[in-house]
Amino acid sequence: MILPFESGSWSWGDVEHRPATLDGRRCTAASGFGVVLADVELQDGTIELELAVGRERAFHGVVWRARDTENYESFFVRPHQVGNSDAIQYTPVFNGISSWQLYHGDGFWAAVGFPLGEWFRIRIVFAGDRAETYVTDLEEPALVSVLKAPADAGRVGVLVGGPDVHLGAFACHQETRFRVPPPTKPAARPEVVREWDVSDAFPESLGELALAETRTWTTIESEPSGLVNLARVQGICDGRNTVLARTRIHADQAVTRRLELGFSDRAVVYLNGVALYRGDDTYRSRDYRFLGSIGWYDALYLPLVEGDNELVVAVSEELGGWGVQARLR
Repeated sequence: MILPFESGSWSWGDVEHRPATLDGRRCTAASGFGVVLADVELQDGTIELELAVGRERAFHGVVWRARDTENYESFFVRPHQVGNSDAIQYTPVFNGISSWQLYHGDGFWAAVGFPLGEWFRIRIVFAGDRAETYVTDLEEPALVSVLKAPADAGRVGVLVGGPDVHLGAFACHQETRFRVPPPTKPAARPEVVREWDVSDAFPESLGELALAETRTWTTIESEPSGLVNLARVQGICDGRNTVLARTRIHADQAVTRRLELGFSDRAVVYLNGVALYRGDDTYRSRDYRFLGSIGWYDALYLPLVEGDNELVVAVSEELGGWGVQARLR
């Protein structure tokens, strides 16, 4: 199915768009930040987009399985990083929070070249929790990914992320033809914290344990790596950008254990109500190329008492992914 951008099949929202010409071809130019959805739903299928991007910093691409403009799967190119390890990115979006700081490396990033100021194509093939992404070369996938959002039917569309992108042809259909074997799914790591209770959100300015006794809680299981994407529970609304993530650690006797920690963007760690650690992994907080990507960068030592110990991590989000992960050594 071919969906011309000048037809009435598209919901443009706040994205600016206008008729344009590039290389003698009529097309649509769009700019701003937003999701442009077509009046088509797919659960499994193939999307193909022809586009041209400039050299400016931008994040243009496609979306699929969109429940709305705040929940969808996405893929985008970074023209300002063309050829670098993060030139392209697959990431899910939950409750309006794009999670590119949480999902990186193999299956999420790739060092791919694509032309600037010229037409090229993106193709996404997806079924179940599997996707292959093609950029320019439509014979070999640039990314082979395990998808993170539920495999439900949803709308398809375009992600506009910055200065002018020229949009040529857009097509989608239900066929799924994969070219390579499915990606290997990671095994669960025995040392990671597997289950957390996540509180409702509150403003960071209220303090990390603000009214902890009156919070409401949602239990969530971590991914095999140990990661908990906190945006699965809720987004940020009216400045409420902090949650408490709590778990219990049992010790047969009093002992000191090393806790390795990852978070995005800021965290304060409490054990049995006592603050032990504060850290900041915000975007560019370390140097101008630090992306704030979550990892096992931080560690502390927990003085556990005999019996159950309550570990609470207050996690505040600013940009690019709201997450926490922990493992005991």
